[in-house]
Amino acid sequence: MNSIAIDIGIADATRKQIADGLSRLLADTYTLYLKTHNFHWNVTGPMFNTLHLMFEGQYNELALAVDVIAERIRALGHPAPGSYSAFAKLSSIPEAEGAPDAIEMIRQLMQGQEAVARTARSVFPIVNDANDQPSADLLTQRMQVHEKNAWMLRSLLG
Repeated sequence: MNSIAIDIGIADATRKQIADGLSRLLADTYTLYLKTHNFHWNVTGPMFNTLHLMFEGQYNELALAVDVIAERIRALGHPAPGSYSAFAKLSSIPEAEGAPDAIEMIRQLMQGQEAVARTARSVFPIVNDANDQPSADLLTQRMQVHEKNAWMLRSLLG
């Protein structure tokens, strides 16, 4: 924690709760980024080109999002987790085992997108109660992206 007090209108304990929730969001986002990048590299089959490009767009967006989330945690005065072991403890998204087929990749990524949306939504009440509009805006944007991506992936499954 900083030696200089933070006085942004949110109590220390509340900032810690928000940072903890955003740390879970960061872990989910990074884990989904890694899984999506993995599937981008390893997808095969008749939908290769479509999925290769879709996954690339999604992992690029996730790569930008991790920075925004981590910087918000820092602005709240707390360290952002940044190791595989920390992410593994905090994330609700399982790692991929092996190289699944394209349909299984789509299913796992859809579930991952939904998981990140759920994590963001779970943090929202404390953020809302704290009148923390920057975190609320971040969470709203993340939910919108992940719900849209889940819908697009679900549509590929019929």
